Amino acid sequence: MRTEWTKFRTVRGFVIAMIVAGGVILGLGLSPMSGTCTEQTCRQPVGPEGEEVRDSFYLLHRPLTGDGGITARLTAMTGRVPDIPADEGDRDDGGGRAAGPAAGEDMRDGLAPWAKAGLIIKDGTRRGSAYAAVMVTGGHGVRMQHNFVHDRAGQPGTAGAPAPRWLRLTRAGDVVTGAESADGVHWNTVASVELAGLPATVEIGLFATSPQFVEATGLAGSSSGPTLVTATFDGISGGADGWTGEGIGADGSHRPDGTGVTLTGSGDIGPVVVGAAGLGVSITQTLLGTFAGLVLVVVVGAAFMTGEYRRGLIRTTLTATPARGRVLLGKAAVLAAVTFGVGLVSAAAVVVAGRRLLVGNGVYVLPATLLTEVRVIAGTAALLAVAAVLALGIGTMLRRSAVAISAVVGLTVLPYLLAMTVLPAAAAQWLLRVTPAAAFAVQQSAKQYHQVENLYTPANGYFPLPWWAGFGVLCLWAAAALAGAAVLLRRRDA
Repeated sequence: MRTEWTKFRTVRGFVIAMIVAGGVILGLGLSPMSGTCTEQTCRQPVGPEGEEVRDSFYLLHRPLTGDGGITARLTAMTGRVPDIPADEGDRDDGGGRAAGPAAGEDMRDGLAPWAKAGLIIKDGTRRGSAYAAVMVTGGHGVRMQHNFVHDRAGQPGTAGAPAPRWLRLTRAGDVVTGAESADGVHWNTVASVELAGLPATVEIGLFATSPQFVEATGLAGSSSGPTLVTATFDGISGGADGWTGEGIGADGSHRPDGTGVTLTGSGDIGPVVVGAAGLGVSITQTLLGTFAGLVLVVVVGAAFMTGEYRRGLIRTTLTATPARGRVLLGKAAVLAAVTFGVGLVSAAAVVVAGRRLLVGNGVYVLPATLLTEVRVIAGTAALLAVAAVLALGIGTMLRRSAVAISAVVGLTVLPYLLAMTVLPAAAAQWLLRVTPAAAFAVQQSAKQYHQVENLYTPANGYFPLPWWAGFGVLCLWAAAALAGAAVLLRRRDA
């Protein structure tokens, strides 16, 4: 290792390339990006479990003291979604309130898959407060959701037409139970959840909300806009009189409808996400320069071995150290250590400084836990280090710098760029499962929630594999390359 370290640090091109790699990661990560949000205008309510959340819906409610519940039948559920041109972006107003369709904007009949209407128990009307709700959705059947991040499906037979459907929500202490029925006689329990610390008096009632409509446009584009849901209820226990109607973070309305009531609402109740229907960006945005730094790292990794073949120094190296496997391992250890150090420093600097720059330019950056930031920074450094070792292994097998560099760039950088720019989501996700570029998953900091409508694509910062699995794919490629290099290095004449 001492010998290989001496070789590395005395080759001026290697040292310069590593410095430039770190600089490129910093430079591209700190490139100008502007927005219209501030910490004050875009910060969202914080839910009971610490996540920033969307809490926008129309509520028809009354107080409930002690144990009790509500029963109602959802008799009709319809919606409207906008026809948005492909070049028109998110219509959210930037402050967490659903903006609603613009005046004169064309809309068509349609029910968003995660449009929701049903019964809710909530700790007051403060946005972000604890709640539990049983609901009918536009395309996912009857659900029981609580505290924004938890979602449970009803019985298998409830995923058909949205209405009619009987719903019941009851409270017993801190335990809230949701049930559904097709006839109001035979009931199926959807779920029972515990809301720790629920006060003696809560708000109970009917609600309606409908999230952003999102659709892919072209190969990598998307458009989104607000939607509306209209839900009619009857059979309300206690009747429909004496209730208070209120928009919670969003506009909406209610009106009497025979013996029942009709609610219209827009917005969403759920966690905040990054993407076409989301808000702001994640810290992953600051690491966009990783792919460029990776190209330089790959060049150094391949040249660390191919350079010796090109100059004939490999004979001297193997004469001085006949154990050829030790030579390869020594080069891999030195290369990985240097690359990891450069990657760690540059990633840490760009995440810290990049966040401040984005916020200063009016771009809202979603908060991330310290553990997530550490994992993203260390993972980026490990990604660069293992990719360099992969290049070393392939360079040892091919012995030609240009061929080896082209092969590794084609395996690591090219799939990433294609997935981020031109490929459809399905093809992009396939590439990021099987190629070494899967390791870019270590940079994902945004969470994915199945109950939140969004385009969870690589271009929006969501990768098809968990971070550890994506990094494992790269490690398997690097291990295979090193193993092949070790075998060929022993068998072939220098």
